[in-house]
Parts: sequence; structure tokens; C-alpha cells
Amino acid sequence: MIFETIKIKACLKVFTLIVLSSLLSACLHHVPTKQANRHLDTYAEIRRTSLGVPHIKAKNWVGLGYGYGYVQTQDNLCTMADSFLTYRGERSLYLGGQATLVYEGLTDRVKNLDSDFYHRHLLSEDMLERMIQAQPEKIKQLVAGFTAGYNRYLHELPLHPTAHQACRNKDWIQPISEQDIYRRMYAIGFAKGYTRMLTNIVNAQPPAALPTTDISDSESTMSIASFHLDSLVSKGIGSNIYGFGTQATHSDSPLLFGNPHWYWFSPDRFYQAQLTIPGEINVSGVAFLGIPLIQIGFNENIAWSHTVSTAARMGFYELSLAPDDPLSYLRDGKIIKMQANTITVQVKQDSGTLTPVTRTLYKSEYGPLVNIPPLRWDTKKAFAIRDINQENFRLWRNWLRWGQTRSLEEFVAIQQQEASMPWVNTVAVGRDSDKAWYADIGVVPNVSPEQEKICTTESRQALANQLSPAIPFFDGSRSFCDWQSDPDSAQAGAIGPARMPSLMRTDYVANMNDSYWLTNPQSPLTGYPVIFGPDSNEPVSMRTRLGHIMIQEHLKGRDQYPGKYINHDVLQKMVLDSRVLTAELFKSELLERVCHSPLIDVKHDALNDTTYSSPQRVDVAQACRILKAWDNSGNLTARGAHIWDGIWNRLLNLPDHVLFAIPFNKNDPLNTPRKLHADITETLRQALGATVLDLNHRGLALNAQRGDYLYLSREKHRIPLYGGCSEIGYFTIACIKNTGGEKTKIFGNSYLQLISFPHNKVEAYTLLLTSLSDDPASPHYSDATRSYKAKQWLRLPFKESEIIADPNYQRLILAD
Repeated sequence: MIFETIKIKACLKVFTLIVLSSLLSACLHHVPTKQANRHLDTYAEIRRTSLGVPHIKAKNWVGLGYGYGYVQTQDNLCTMADSFLTYRGERSLYLGGQATLVYEGLTDRVKNLDSDFYHRHLLSEDMLERMIQAQPEKIKQLVAGFTAGYNRYLHELPLHPTAHQACRNKDWIQPISEQDIYRRMYAIGFAKGYTRMLTNIVNAQPPAALPTTDISDSESTMSIASFHLDSLVSKGIGSNIYGFGTQATHSDSPLLFGNPHWYWFSPDRFYQAQLTIPGEINVSGVAFLGIPLIQIGFNENIAWSHTVSTAARMGFYELSLAPDDPLSYLRDGKIIKMQANTITVQVKQDSGTLTPVTRTLYKSEYGPLVNIPPLRWDTKKAFAIRDINQENFRLWRNWLRWGQTRSLEEFVAIQQQEASMPWVNTVAVGRDSDKAWYADIGVVPNVSPEQEKICTTESRQALANQLSPAIPFFDGSRSFCDWQSDPDSAQAGAIGPARMPSLMRTDYVANMNDSYWLTNPQSPLTGYPVIFGPDSNEPVSMRTRLGHIMIQEHLKGRDQYPGKYINHDVLQKMVLDSRVLTAELFKSELLERVCHSPLIDVKHDALNDTTYSSPQRVDVAQACRILKAWDNSGNLTARGAHIWDGIWNRLLNLPDHVLFAIPFNKNDPLNTPRKLHADITETLRQALGATVLDLNHRGLALNAQRGDYLYLSREKHRIPLYGGCSEIGYFTIACIKNTGGEKTKIFGNSYLQLISFPHNKVEAYTLLLTSLSDDPASPHYSDATRSYKAKQWLRLPFKESEIIADPNYQRLILAD
């Protein structure tokens, strides 16, 4: 049955309208699924509160997944259905092989054909079955229910004729199976490994002397990528986290601030919900679309969030090939045959006909073969990539257990037992604890200094500019070079949690995507394996510096906010005030050096590497006046932020010893490097001149307000935003980057949560910049975005009485 509850606002009474599902069947098409004949106890109550946040309550895990799958689909059918094409490797079948992915997410906007071969190759049936078998029964029931909930909404789609107009009539809007959800779950782990090398993996082919693969003429061109391993952080993706102990809050409760800087579109955007089975679990927070449990959030006793870690999660192996056989390699003198995987993808042509395209891709015992130009597979050598998350099947059990955690001590114990976080740091606080917890405890390759010395091959030197020093590049012909295991390793080849960074403090811990080193500047962490990232030997980012400076200023009573302790009111304002550290540190000095003459002859634009055949004369007098009056913020009405952003973007590629007069000092990391170098005045003038020239060419007024050009489009409306990009020194992130042509990357603050546990309560405030829905017809397409623009934090109901009392409470019951 379907029970819909309609709220009568005038008297706050609730009436229930009952519609039997059998009465609907006449107008709803039948949706067969792989699990259609299996009886599932799919009872779920869906209660929506302000901004549409769903609070799912069920009697069991199947019902919980059922309600959660239903609401995610109700709000985001088009994005989710598109993503299942990706994970199944069927994009080319419906959308053609040469088109690119619609969204920029954990997977780049690669060609559909490359995406299909990658997902069919890496999310193979054998690995997927291993992943499924490793899941606890509760996860399996959540997945079964979630799948049924998705298909239930699809079944009811004819009842909602105005919903999801962008996709509802597409032939790829189809029921899903549980395997679709498991593929989606498994793929997440590869974000800092295999996925970064997608085109390099799917175009790794043996030497041309071998028989060619059977590829149709129309699709024969392979996208052999020039190799550059972008990390998620280098793509701009990251986060800010604070965990405050009671020494900082001066109360009986710690406090957590979590703020992922994440994708605003794509299936990797965050969806907010509360999941409840009375007596079993009661957890609120967010997850990616298509994920049946909470990944970041809080319950009655614990709150946690994540940032992207600097630790490497992958490595390369150089394979010495067997004589006269480039499809076999040597290991300890023995010949090992590569695993050939012949994959045929059906590709839709412009005429609508389908053409089969076949590639044979290869795997070694380490992982898939990969092309990494300038290194290529020849008759003597080949190269394989290993992602530590390929064997990490514990991740979902970890997040499920955290959702049920009763104390900070239990939370920490779970993290140490599972050691499963795929590529993120964790910060957590708990009820009745005076401390905050930080850890980069997850799944990380275990390589020793001796191995680094003996096993690193000469080929690595060819990749010195493209490869992080932390990523191992080993000789695959010797078992001595295998990743090692510790006595407490959770899986083979992974570092044990005893050797991973962690810190517990009564004042605060923080991470802004730098390494573990400056989790708290009063207690630097050192001595951990190199693979976790730098420790005191290089400067932290401007965002990390600002994040610590803001807190330390307040704890000393030196900022604009009242008092010297951390609380919700202070943090709600502080984390959104859009300060720009580079402007605070360098603007006055720069203006003094570049604005003495109003005319600049621009010879070169460092941002796009353009050299002008004849200098372009630019008058910068107005820009200098605007920058001088600018308040050094990226707030909605700020004038001048875009000019400063342009200048600093053109200085970013300068080495620190060229840009700064006072170098980085590990004993003063929050204040160094500083002061602009005396020898770069002409470079500074060129940066200002090129910025003004570029803005003039683009027709963007020099005195434009931030919200005039930084915004999120919602149909015909533009919702102004504030903040900026991390590398400029913003703490509040809203970043739109042009990546060539018409392609842009859009990301920034996404889901923000402030959580504490005062007086046996849960006090939660949240913001969701993207809103809940991708559907313009939904009331929740832009409502939360407008609240974010206005900096209106949502006081989120958590307890049952709070949910029912919400002024926008609505109720829907799903049951068979």
C-alpha cells in the first residue's frame, strides 16, 4: 500500500490518505527486476521536514534501504539513472561512444567508450562477487531494499507527469538490480587510484607487432592520455574539518564542524537524510547518490566528517616480459601469463544502429596493465598499476558500524579494527568525551624504506614531474618488492593502524587537506611513513594556514567575534566569512609596488601561457583603486575579489623561493613563507596587467560584485554565491574553473554540519549548497541553495519529537 500524509497547516493536524497499490497497477507499467520474485519486507515511513530533508524510519534493514532508495530516486532520478549506465559500462549503447560523461565527478568527463571499457574491466563479475560476499547481512539487506525502492519509484513515475522531464522518456530509464548498487559502491574506492588512470588503463595494448584488436573503423581511435596523475586535491576537491574538545568549547560538549568541498553535480554529490530503525540505528548525514547508508554524519552519541587524505593509495609495477612473449612476465624467474579480458561494447551510431567494438585488456597479479607515457608497453617491459582499495571490502561495514556507535572510544576502536577508509582523513567527537579525534587510519600501501631504495626502477625518473614522491614505482619481477604486511594489518599489503597518524586533543584538531603534520600546530605529528605525505619539510597551503589562524585568533580573543570559546554561533559566521589570506598578507605590499604607474605593457599572460607579438597597453588605475578599497573577502557584495584572484592565479606557478622573500620555516609554519620578493616587481605588474586585460576581453566589469559572476544556475535563475578557490587562500570554497574550451569544473562547499551533544541533546545545524534534487520541478531543487546564499543554517531535527514538530512536516508510508 501507499499511505500519503497531508499536513493541514492551519490546525497542524494530520490526515492520512490510503491508496492501495493494487489500484495503481492498472496505470503503472510492470517493472521486472532480478529480485522481483523475492519477497521483501519493504515497510518504510518517509517523513520530510524543512528543505525536504527525509527522515526514513523502518522496522528492518530492508525497509530502511527501501525508503532511502525511494527518496533518492524521487529527488534525483536522472542523475542516478545516468550513473548506472556508467557503472554497468553501457553508456555507448544508449548515448554513443564518442560523447563524454555528462558530469564531472570522481570520474572525469571521459569518452563513453573509454568509460564503458574501464568499468567492465575493473568492476568485473569475479571481483564484484568477492565484494558482495564480504558484506555483512545488514549491508546486503540495505542494498536489496534500496534497489527495490529505486524500482518502486520508477514504477510510480506515471503518477508524477511533471517530474524528471529531462530523462523520463529516455530508453535508458530502466529498473536496476542489486549488482548496480554494488558496482556503484565498489567504484568509489578507486577515486585516488584506478579512476585517475582510466584512459591509461583502457588504452594499454601490447606491442603493435601482435595481432590488432577487433575494433570497428568508426571507433578505432583510442584516447591514449598523456600521463599526469592528478590527485583529488590537485583537482580542487578537498574539505575542511574541525573537531573541538571541551577546552575550546568551555562547555560539557565537544563540537564538530565538517565541510566537504565536493562536486555540485554528478552522482558523487551529497544527499542528506536520516536513517532510523528503532533500537538498531539512528544516524543522520549525507552519502553519494546510489549509496544506501550514511558516509558523513552523526547519531545520538557521535559526529564525524572526512577530508581527502594526502596518503598514496596506489603504486606502479614495472614488469619484465618473458622472451618472445609480451603477454607474459617474469616473477622470481617464473613465467606468469597475463589475464586477458576481451570485452565487447555495443556502440550506438548516429543512425541509431549498434556497432560492436571489442578490446582485449589485460591484468597482472598486481592489477591492470597501464600505459604511462612516455613509458610504454614494448617487447621487454610493461607496466601495471595496483590500487590498495581493490581488496578493501570492509569500507561499508565500517561506515555502518559508525552509524551505530555509542561512544568516541568505540568509534576509534572500529576505525582501528577495520582500517578501511579509502582515501580520507577522519575527525570525530563524541558525547561525554572532552576530546576530539583525528586519524588518517585507512587502507594505505605498505612499502619499507629498504624497498624504496632497492625496488624503485630507473623508469620512475621519466615520471619525476608527473608522479608524487609518495607513490611507489617498483620492480615487479621480484617478490621482495611486494607490498608488505604488519602484524595488525587489516589486509595484505596494507600498513597496520599502529603506524598510521592519529591525534586526540582537548583543544582542537583540524585538517584542510594537507598532511597529518599540522593537525594541531601545538602538537605536530612526525615520524610516519613517507607514503602518508610531507611532514614538516614543505609549507602547508594558504587554506590550512588560514584555518588554523582563524581558530587561534578567536581562542585568544583577537577576532571580530565575541568571547574566546568556540560555539555554534561563532562558527556559523566564521566558516562562511570568505576571508582571503593571500590578500590579507600581500595586497598592500603588491599595490604599493605595482600601482605607481597606471599604464602597463602586457607582454605575457602566465595564466594561459600567451605571449603577445606586440605588448598590450593596459590602464590599471581603476583596478588599483578597487583593490585598495576591497575588504579582502569573497562575500556576495565584495568588489575586487575577481581582480585579486586573477593576479594570484598568475603567480601560483612561481617557485616559492622566487615569489617570497622569507622562506618557509617549519618552526613557524602558519606565518611562512611571507613577504613578496623584491626582485619580482615587473612580474607582479605583468600579473595585474594581464588580469585587467583578460577581464576586459571577457566583458567582466572591474567593479563587479562577487555574486555577479560567482553563482549557481537554477533553470533561468542565478543564485549568487560567496567564497573562492583554495589555492588563492579562501577558507570558504566556491570554485569554478575553466579547463579548456567550454568545460568547467564546479565544486566547493557542499554539505556543512555543526554538531554538539549538550545536556543529553543533539544540537545539529546543517547547510546543503546543492539542495536535495536535480529536478527543476521539485520544490527541493534550489530551496537549500537559497538558504546557503543567505547563510541561514538549518536547525536540523533529529529526535522523533523534533521531526514531528517541524513546521514543514510531511509523511509518506511505503509498504507492499
